Amino acid sequence: MEASNVVRALAPTGTLRAVINLGNPVLAGGSAAEPTGVTVTLAQELARGLGVPVQLRTVDAARDSFAALTSGEVDIAFLANEPARAAEVTFSAPYVVIEGVYAVPADSELQHADQVDRAGNRVGVKEGSAYDLFLTRTLQQATVVRGADGVEVFEAARLEVAAGIRQPVLAHAERFDLRVLEPAFMQIQQAVAAPKALPPVAASYLRAFVEHAKSSGLVADALRRSGQEATVAPATDFV
Repeated sequence: MEASNVVRALAPTGTLRAVINLGNPVLAGGSAAEPTGVTVTLAQELARGLGVPVQLRTVDAARDSFAALTSGEVDIAFLANEPARAAEVTFSAPYVVIEGVYAVPADSELQHADQVDRAGNRVGVKEGSAYDLFLTRTLQQATVVRGADGVEVFEAARLEVAAGIRQPVLAHAERFDLRVLEPAFMQIQQAVAAPKALPPVAASYLRAFVEHAKSSGLVADALRRSGQEATVAPATDFV
């Protein structure tokens, strides 16, 4: 009976509907028709364990993943665990940890990440991203400027600082004469998200699934196959 309750809770239509964010290249790649990456692998494996088919919907931004989940259009999403989101959805423990970093023009006077939060500095972010939520909450003097992409709005508006995920920011910096400021300003804990009203038995199943995906090597193997260098999150104890 408990197993059937889990299936009904996580896949109420009989199909596990998962949203995949192609806007985060560490977690997903390929195309809308044929997405790839660690989040696709996790969705497929979760559906296999539940004994149901999987349906993948692709979007280009985390805010769209969040909207699809909270509106009931999908059953799970892959999102960074941020307080603003946790108020509305249920999170598993993280499966991957990635870093948020700043980039500045090569001739910028800024040399260290701790120097960014000063009056007059404008920081470009991808609207609705985990680092947008984090910097909006934590920056005291610098101004957050939102756009479709942190680096793009940085360039278009001639801002002082760009913020983003380390891997794509590093690649962009190499091409366009930018410097990445160390250290990372945040550790982004990527987790599986489900509806806030998920029953405890289903939430427990989801947590156990993520822990097994980490310990079994599933997450690490999926990252390798997609050519991504990211840190598998450490094991998490839960009741």
